[in-house]
Amino acid sequence: MRADWFLPVLRTPKPNRLERPIGRLGRLARKLLPAVCFSDRGTKRFGLLRRLLKRLGPVWLSSPVRRVVQSVCFVLFLWQFFVTIWPYDAVPARNSSGWIPAEFDLERRSVTLFSEAGGVEQPLPFAVGSTVYVRDDSLDVDVAQPIAAFELTRAQPGEVSLDGSQLDEAVFVELSLSPGPWSLHETDPAAWPSHYADNLRRKEAVAGELFLIIDPLVSLSTSVASRAWVWSLSCAAIILAACVLVPRGFCGYLCPLGTLIDLFDWAIGKRVTRFRVSGDGWWVHIKYYLLLGILVAAFGGVLLSGMFSAIPVITRGLLFTLSPLQTGAATGWHQMPPMGVGHIVSLLLFFGVLSLGLLRPRFWCKYVCPSGAVFSLSNLFRATERKVETSCIHCNKCVEICPFDAIKPDFTTRTTDCTFCQTCGGVCPTHAIKFVDRWEVQGLKLENDPPTHETPLGRRGFLSASVGTASGIVGGLLASTATKAFGAKLAAAGPRPIRPPGSVPEPQFLQMCIRCGECFQSCPSDVLQPLGFQQGLEGLWTPHVIADWAGCASSCNACGQVCPTGAIRALSLEEKQHARIGLAIINEGTCLPFHGEACQLCVDECAAAGYDALEFVQVGTEVDAAGQPIEGTGTLAPLLLPDKCVGCGLCQTRCHAINVVARSLLDSSAIIIEAGNDHEDRLMSGSYRQLRQTEQQQTKLNEAASGSYLPEFLDDSGDAHRPATP
Repeated sequence: MRADWFLPVLRTPKPNRLERPIGRLGRLARKLLPAVCFSDRGTKRFGLLRRLLKRLGPVWLSSPVRRVVQSVCFVLFLWQFFVTIWPYDAVPARNSSGWIPAEFDLERRSVTLFSEAGGVEQPLPFAVGSTVYVRDDSLDVDVAQPIAAFELTRAQPGEVSLDGSQLDEAVFVELSLSPGPWSLHETDPAAWPSHYADNLRRKEAVAGELFLIIDPLVSLSTSVASRAWVWSLSCAAIILAACVLVPRGFCGYLCPLGTLIDLFDWAIGKRVTRFRVSGDGWWVHIKYYLLLGILVAAFGGVLLSGMFSAIPVITRGLLFTLSPLQTGAATGWHQMPPMGVGHIVSLLLFFGVLSLGLLRPRFWCKYVCPSGAVFSLSNLFRATERKVETSCIHCNKCVEICPFDAIKPDFTTRTTDCTFCQTCGGVCPTHAIKFVDRWEVQGLKLENDPPTHETPLGRRGFLSASVGTASGIVGGLLASTATKAFGAKLAAAGPRPIRPPGSVPEPQFLQMCIRCGECFQSCPSDVLQPLGFQQGLEGLWTPHVIADWAGCASSCNACGQVCPTGAIRALSLEEKQHARIGLAIINEGTCLPFHGEACQLCVDECAAAGYDALEFVQVGTEVDAAGQPIEGTGTLAPLLLPDKCVGCGLCQTRCHAINVVARSLLDSSAIIIEAGNDHEDRLMSGSYRQLRQTEQQQTKLNEAASGSYLPEFLDDSGDAHRPATP
């Protein structure tokens, strides 16, 4: 079995020399492309393809397949991060109001509408042939229901025609009695808004968290730390199985951090050589000791892999460097959230990873990356391998070009380090390098010629391995102990960080959140922001809600959809409506209506979001000597209905933006969201909707047992009410 896909050096054919036949990819390319693209072996004249590849660089010329795959994966990663999960191209459902039904055709069940204004200044936001939902705005109901769905058959300024042939005749006759005005809607106006969720679903041809779920250290360490099955473990198993055939192929072909490091080395690293170190030092096995420390800490219930795993490092780095610029340029620079200490620590780590390239090209990938260490260990089960034939002339070109320091001084392979990139095969002047199954032993050069002076335990020998192993174990234990000692203090009373909807219970959340930053990028209002050191190292970079900045959009469930570990459960919008992340607390000491000043910002915002968890009650009413209320006294003030509040924070956002920032009437919002103290629901599994129904039933049973429960009845409009108490 041969797995050669490098581009070999051109050699002049000789009668007594057996030449390697053209591979399948080469034969396919010759069928599809013109002859001018290919080189002439007889004259060693480069064809167009080789000339183009040579301009790109020696690595492109020697292994173009690897470079193409690497580039495609890097572009795909950037597309997923900056386009697929970026929410600001979502458009709310469109509508048009002020239409008067004028002409009804009962036989064809069609209707013609005219604009109240006599013309339409803006183009109608619906295409002819699309389905529109009609709502009768003259109906005096709390929540107007759509009348029916029509097909838009004609549209011109001030006039539209609708086809209702699919409607029941009785329904259409009832519609013909409506005087209007009507409003036209792109989606059912009575349905829960879903434009953010629909937008992500529409763009997600490939899962937005694809690269995170194929980084095996992410799911493996999370599962160990939380003592739970993590759904992305199956994806990690698939990529590890694929690497049996392409050893450490993730590092050589797929990893976007490796490609970014290549770009840094090309742009900066190769120009700064004063910090260069040798390739034979104590640092060559750091990745294994770091992996050991991460797993030891995970066994202690502390998740450290998010700080060092390849994909979380690059996603968080892009999140804190380029993502704010993208958001500011597209939506306004005032939308950029402020930076905190957590941002600074993450940026230092990110640029530190890139700066390691000043020591040696791809220093991080070769010696430090713990994700790479997982794949290096999986190479022990490889089915294919790099082999060197007896025709090797010891020219050293393969050693010089190898990006992963995977070639020994005797030109054989360090199998745990080889990424199957095949760059070495493309520079070998004698075609002595081949990639075949690991059990092929015919025609191979002798090992240890010239002598490598390497022991079976590695270049630094047994002592180095022992010290490194001990350091990894002790470091993991110390990190776990220190993190727990100066961590979240979950046993302490008081408010806690407000977590995203669908977050698992806080102890498990801290053990499952990989701190990758995908939820921040997918949040349409930046209500999710990274926690600093409020919970010590244990809570660093975990998402929490900043309601003074924004509220949780009711039409969005993106954070759970892109979470790679299940720390935030992937909830449907229907489930999210009932997922309580906190509880609104009204400060009567500062709330304006409690002091006689009219304000209904929070009530309006809650109603617009669809929760209706705030309503007005009369407060401050004066009474006369007989105890009767004095007419004209008192004012209306907001009252929270706890069973309806989910803690979205929209009320706090509105109060802070207007009364604190714009009008400077208050020092802080008069209504705030608090978590903890039974103010939130955090489920590992199960339905939030069912939980709400169970709570409501239990409340009724408790009221009935205490004698305070009054049965509900339906009025003429269908709304549920209870009779007034005497």
